[in-house]
Amino acid sequence: MARTVLVTGVSRHLGGLAARALAADPSVDRVVGVDVIPPPHSIGSAEFVRADIRNPMIGRILDDAEVDTVVHMNVIATPTLAGGRAPQKEINVIGTMQLLGACQKSASVRRLVVKSTSAVYGATPRDPAMFTEDMAAKRIPSSGYGKDSIEVEGYVRGFARRRPDVEILTLRFANVVGPRIRTAVTDYFSLPVIPVPMGFDARLQFMHEQDAVAATVQATLGDTTGVVNLAGDGVLTVFQAVALTKRPFVLIPKAAAGPISTVTKRLGLTDFSPDQLDLLAYGRGIDTTLMRERFGFEPAFTSRTAFADFARSLSPVLPAASGIDAAVAGAVGSVGSAVGSAVGEFIDVTTRSVDQVTAWTRRDH
Repeated sequence: MARTVLVTGVSRHLGGLAARALAADPSVDRVVGVDVIPPPHSIGSAEFVRADIRNPMIGRILDDAEVDTVVHMNVIATPTLAGGRAPQKEINVIGTMQLLGACQKSASVRRLVVKSTSAVYGATPRDPAMFTEDMAAKRIPSSGYGKDSIEVEGYVRGFARRRPDVEILTLRFANVVGPRIRTAVTDYFSLPVIPVPMGFDARLQFMHEQDAVAATVQATLGDTTGVVNLAGDGVLTVFQAVALTKRPFVLIPKAAAGPISTVTKRLGLTDFSPDQLDLLAYGRGIDTTLMRERFGFEPAFTSRTAFADFARSLSPVLPAASGIDAAVAGAVGSVGSAVGSAVGEFIDVTTRSVDQVTAWTRRDH
């Protein structure tokens, strides 16, 4: 059972929530949260230590605190939140290498939990209906979060060979959504007009942010090892998701998705890698049998209810229907009044003219 837990990435949304939840658990004696900047949100009674996991100093923190469980949450999904693609890759890959190197040298570390993603399975038209944990991608992701996560998992497997005494659990989350978390997927569905690849309606799975935190806490305190897929029940197609956002959409050729993504990136709206764009065309499904049978976790939200909770947090692009009705009614009323006034004035002028003509006729004839 975990006694002293170190959580990386506590200045990010999920990392901070996980640290706070673990600090509130009575079975945990101490939680140490590390990141390069102070967390902008409360992490409860967890201790914050300013540290960069890319720096070998992380090893001293492990030793000084006698950490027995490491929860690696600092694998960043969105490049805009890391300052760009280069810093994102450096934090994800180099940071993981340094962290695992420190864990390998530590005499106290006995358990490692790693946040990963279902993006490691890629997205192609040749994919199976559901990926199980022992399956590999039909086409390896060539960029972005998916590529980084494959490299991270490779380093984790290497660490497992060097330290067979350490329990390791890798959590492959489906797209995490919710009213407060920000990812490339939530940025995409928050666009004022959502571009959808023409001729496709991909299947998507989601995990609510609350379920993601609950699963991380259970992974930290439990004894499950290996790799586990995590997602809410059911699937949601892209068009169903767009309908829940109540946003307009535009159909675009798949070949135009890349240039459009470049434009939205420059505008600071969203930053999608080519592999994430493939997800919108081909979709992805992951099997969650092990999540229930081995890990013993049951999400509180389905894929649909998780996405719906996120969609409710979106600001409307257009005024409410009642507002539109009132505006239309007001406009019609104004036009009607104007037309009525104009017609009345026309009749009055015409009547006066007829009276004048009649009087002139009677006077001269």
